[in-house]
Amino acid sequence: MRRLLILVLAGLLIWQFLLRQEGIELGPGVRAAQIPVQQDIESPEVFRVDTYRITPLAEFRIRAKVLSRETYSMGRESDLSPIDLALGWGRMSDEQVLQSIAISQSGRWYRWRARDFPIPRREIETHSANMHIIPADETIADVIDEFPEGDIVELDGFLVRADADDGWRWVSSLTRDDTGARACELFYVRRARSVL
Repeated sequence: MRRLLILVLAGLLIWQFLLRQEGIELGPGVRAAQIPVQQDIESPEVFRVDTYRITPLAEFRIRAKVLSRETYSMGRESDLSPIDLALGWGRMSDEQVLQSIAISQSGRWYRWRARDFPIPRREIETHSANMHIIPADETIADVIDEFPEGDIVELDGFLVRADADDGWRWVSSLTRDDTGARACELFYVRRARSVL
């Protein structure tokens, strides 16, 4: 059993580091100028994804640069959201700006650091976000799985709240102005495409 587990983990590492598409480099310039578009939903229709009740909180559409991506297979959240995308828009989609910012993801967190700020700190915070992606179906999941870092993508769907019968809950942020815990978007994606 231990040998099988080691083989599975080795396979996952090979996939993660060797087979994933290389990142895309586009050069300097803002590639996704618009801010995300969000509209509240007054009378949401609750639906199910597996054993979870999904309540749409707002319609949401974004065009952004994939700053980083991380897949997850462990933990309850991965049942719903197998991938997080750290996305940037405005000057956070400009590679000239991004070359001065170190970006990483782990444990469902998106982190960045900069020694010398190429743009104001608050602009970095409000023009990038970690999105917990819930694909609407396998086709959407496959499209999103193919997004390499650096890609310019368009995603359309709902910011949502997910509830389980045992009281577990996961709720999306509804603003791009927050930071830290509970600042990530829980994004049910109905449409996804690369615009490159």
